[in-house]
Amino acid sequence: MRFDIMTLFPEMVMNGLETSIIGRAVKNKILEIEAWNIRDYAFNKHQSVDDYPYGGGAGMLMQAEPVYQAYSAVLEKIKSENPEAQPRVVYLSPQGGTFSQEMAEDYAKEEDVILLCGHYEGIDER
Repeated sequence: MRFDIMTLFPEMVMNGLETSIIGRAVKNKILEIEAWNIRDYAFNKHQSVDDYPYGGGAGMLMQAEPVYQAYSAVLEKIKSENPEAQPRVVYLSPQGGTFSQEMAEDYAKEEDVILLCGHYEGIDER
């Protein structure tokens, strides 16, 4: 089973996953995990990925373009290893449902899972 994690903090994610049960699963080649830095796909010199909400309002949003570019790169890598792959994409957000045992059992059937880690107030939906 392969997990690709799209995040603004890949080092922090990988450091946490290298310990305990998940770390042992990776060492035993039961799981494969790669963290992708969304900032690497930003198109400005400061690699910023945040923006103000369209029309004003409080908080910041992640720009859609770097997220899409990162997703495209992840998908390209997965498809290069298995052209038939149909990865499941999960957007992690506090506004989503609570992770449950039933969901874990469902995801365990997947070969490839892409996790998009939310940040700020969400992703620009324009």
